[in-house]
Amino acid sequence: MIDTAMQNKKIHQGRNIKRFREILGIKQEALAFELGDDWNQKKVSLLEQKEIVESDVLAQVAQILKVPAEAIENFDEEQAVNIISNTFTSNDTSTLNAINVQPTFNPLDKMVELYERMLKQQQEMIDKLEKLIQNK
Repeated sequence: MIDTAMQNKKIHQGRNIKRFREILGIKQEALAFELGDDWNQKKVSLLEQKEIVESDVLAQVAQILKVPAEAIENFDEEQAVNIISNTFTSNDTSTLNAINVQPTFNPLDKMVELYERMLKQQQEMIDKLEKLIQNK
């Protein structure tokens, strides 16, 4: 049964945009550049303060950050922390035994893929910024 307080909890989409952006190592200025001429660092900062983000803007940001829009819409850090702390920090190993996780992929390979994708995105952003600097 889902706790009613959990159902009523609002997810702050702007804060989620900020978290994903920071995880990927993308500055507000770079995101603004990718969003287009109408955007600047201050506007991105204001966007990250909004609890609800317009769906078209959310979709555009998700595409730039290369994350699903649903991830930005639904990510609840408090819930994720609770799940992790209740699952993996318990001294009682029966919880871990009950889960019996046997992935069909190598988690290390997935981490390497993610790291390589993040490096590629960072290089693309550097290339775009260098191009922008050359054009000015």
